[in-house]
Amino acid sequence: MAETPRSHWETVYGEKRVDGVSWFEAKPARSLALIDSLDVALDDAIIDVGGGASLLVDELLRRGFRDLSVLDIAINSLALARARLGTRAAEVSWLVEDVTLWQPPRDRYALWHDRAVFHFLIEAADRQAYMRAVTRGLRPGGHLILATFAPSGPERCSGLPVQRYHSGELAAAVGPAFELIRSEMAAHLTPGGATQDFTWCVFEKRGLTS
Repeated sequence: MAETPRSHWETVYGEKRVDGVSWFEAKPARSLALIDSLDVALDDAIIDVGGGASLLVDELLRRGFRDLSVLDIAINSLALARARLGTRAAEVSWLVEDVTLWQPPRDRYALWHDRAVFHFLIEAADRQAYMRAVTRGLRPGGHLILATFAPSGPERCSGLPVQRYHSGELAAAVGPAFELIRSEMAAHLTPGGATQDFTWCVFEKRGLTS
């Protein structure tokens, strides 16, 4: 039987230490800097898509954000984050979903954060399904932070092929319903000492804020 995306990521998180996967960050400094650059209120709804066991949710809780969701396809990745947070895990909504199949609440989120999910969507149909979810779930005037491998980044990650982007390509993939308001290149140093180049973009959903 062919491996499904869920079984692949369950295996990854079951076999590797959280701080041993290539995307691990002891502190998600760039994500936090971009969030700080936006007008996100402490009671605004924020979702981290593909958040898994990332430490971003810990940092956002420390900063006083009160409406946080973390979505991941792998239930054991979220279990690791919940165990780490202890009693504070109850302050977060944990969503076990394939984002390409998920139908979020309409206009629910002020901020949608995705570090390194989108570049795994190598089929156009999956990218379109992802953007349908973003368009439905993000409120008008809300922001999408999207990070993918840059053209100089790896061609594969965790045994899977990826789609690499520069900012113009990423803006085209996101589509005209979103305005690119910021982009930058950044290098990520993996726990193994390798350097991976990322493209980071911030988009604003066009339309008046509800």
